[in-house]
Amino acid sequence: MSTTLQFSPNAALNKLVYNKYMELSIDKVQAMYIWIDGSGENLRAKTKTLDFIPTKIEELPIWNFDGSSAGLAEGRNSDTYLYPVAMYKDPFRRGNHKLVLCDTYTYDLKPTVTNKRASCLSVMQKANDHEPWFGIEQEYTLLDMDRRPLGWPKGGFPGPQGPYYCGVGADKVYGRDIVESHYRACLYAGINISGTNAEVMPSQWEFQVGPCAGIDVADQLWVARFILHRIAEEFGVVTSLDPKPVEGNWNGAGAHTNFSTKAMRLDGGIVEIEKAIEKLSKNHLAHIKEYDPKGGKDNERRLTGRHETSSITDFSAGVANRGASIRIPRDCAKHGKGYLEDRRPASNCDPYSVCEALVRTCLLD
Repeated sequence: MSTTLQFSPNAALNKLVYNKYMELSIDKVQAMYIWIDGSGENLRAKTKTLDFIPTKIEELPIWNFDGSSAGLAEGRNSDTYLYPVAMYKDPFRRGNHKLVLCDTYTYDLKPTVTNKRASCLSVMQKANDHEPWFGIEQEYTLLDMDRRPLGWPKGGFPGPQGPYYCGVGADKVYGRDIVESHYRACLYAGINISGTNAEVMPSQWEFQVGPCAGIDVADQLWVARFILHRIAEEFGVVTSLDPKPVEGNWNGAGAHTNFSTKAMRLDGGIVEIEKAIEKLSKNHLAHIKEYDPKGGKDNERRLTGRHETSSITDFSAGVANRGASIRIPRDCAKHGKGYLEDRRPASNCDPYSVCEALVRTCLLD
């Protein structure tokens, strides 16, 4: 079968010409403002020129955009505000240039429908004494422009799953150049990316962000997603966060979320982990509604009880069980302290919603 790949025109552009202009010395700062659009999944961005080098988020000006073109406002009242909330080094422009993550607010300064950060921040402040930590394992799939997984034969399928997870070799993994570029770019930006690996389905990968305290993990994950989309754009490849990009006997994609509190991390913390699991068991459906942008509809395709997932309708927990809703890592059970892994969040989840739900249920009742 033919394996001809369809790439974006971006892949054919002459990068040497591009680099010639990127090497020009300038005395201004370019700040790339990034925000979540009305889908709750996709990111938008535009650049503002600054006459100074910002050193803290409070120095950055509030900006605005056309909310009607991003699914966040009506055309007759479209101005939507961008409030800077986190700043990172720009791995694309480098130098003093910045990536700026922003909250979105309506014309009357209320959080937009996809601004989940405002609520999450309030909850994290209430739970601050518990010192909640998070780590999120972001799975994603690389696609060509025909929306087929990168490297898959046209009109057919690769060999069955088995040799691809953490695989090595041209017939095992596809797109490593993108993965390695993303890894370095995140480290340069200041993202606490802790690792990466090839996943079970060919062309599917994972990176991990964390551990981070409180809301930082969600901020960093959104910016890491932006960097991933931006790098894949240069290679002419599409990055998909679809929780089930290929139907059938193929693994889906999740955003497994590791969670702990100060009490869980201390000696005897397993008792606190078990208490948290008991609370989570009583709020399963409420969490499912928060774990993908469509209120559980995307996760219905993924959480089937097969392919290393639990059933979307049933709550379960177990030590080292990757088919459970909540997994207690083997080392945590052995040492009697550590963290729990919530395996239910979908790959396209809003991490603000996930982290807020965990804190509300486990710490704020």
